[in-house]
Amino acid sequence: MNTVKIGNFEMGAGNPLVLMAGPCVLEDYERCLFIGRTIRDITSRLGIPYIFKASFDKANRSSFHGFRGPGLEKGLEMLANIKKELGVPVVTDIHTELQPEPVSKVVDVLQIPAFLCRQTDLLNAAAKTGAVVNVKKGQFMAPKDMRNVVDKILEGGNSNIILTERGASFGYNNLVVDMRSFPIMRSFGYPVVFDATHSVQLPGGSGTSSGGNRELAEYLARAAVGAGVDGLFMEVHDNPEEALCDGPNSIYLDKLEDILKDCLSIYNIVRKKLY
Repeated sequence: MNTVKIGNFEMGAGNPLVLMAGPCVLEDYERCLFIGRTIRDITSRLGIPYIFKASFDKANRSSFHGFRGPGLEKGLEMLANIKKELGVPVVTDIHTELQPEPVSKVVDVLQIPAFLCRQTDLLNAAAKTGAVVNVKKGQFMAPKDMRNVVDKILEGGNSNIILTERGASFGYNNLVVDMRSFPIMRSFGYPVVFDATHSVQLPGGSGTSSGGNRELAEYLARAAVGAGVDGLFMEVHDNPEEALCDGPNSIYLDKLEDILKDCLSIYNIVRKKLY
């Protein structure tokens, strides 16, 4: 398996389990900083490499009036300051072919949202920056179809690739996670991440917003680690009821450490068998 270098650590091929976590979208700066600092301190105690995540724009909200974030210019300024304050790498979403270049100057990982994972021009623009590209598997995609996504990024001259599972559409307003997707996508030779919180989302399930079952996220996270993922992606908030996006599927900040301890114990068993 190819490893991916992010900041001062390597991901994949038996390296430590990585966590991408933070609020869904950039909210108040001090709140984002508090959440990120708390997660950094937790992961530092546990020996888990940490990447702060938050979106400067959530372009696929259920409603036109849903909170989208501070936008590109202000969002990148916030992410740059958070990165400096916390001393950790940062990941954020991109949505158009014009965004990869300016965003890659600030963040360490460019994330392709699930709905855009087949957008050739976007993938190519992200690849050409040379940054690490994390692609979320579309809810409409079979795991084997992500091989084509990998090939598109490789055509752009970039092998710094991560693939993320976030569930597949299962009827209306529901998702299901096929655990077979992890070994299938890992067979392509790149690190695989499990998005534990979007996988328990109920897309559009609350009418003008998405619902979610955050209480199920820890179960799926443990199962995914047992299936051999290289990292976890989690939306975490100190008070999900106040979150401006994806609160119903966000994990409570004060519950995170216990969840990670369980996942780390499982990971330390599984990687001995895989490597």
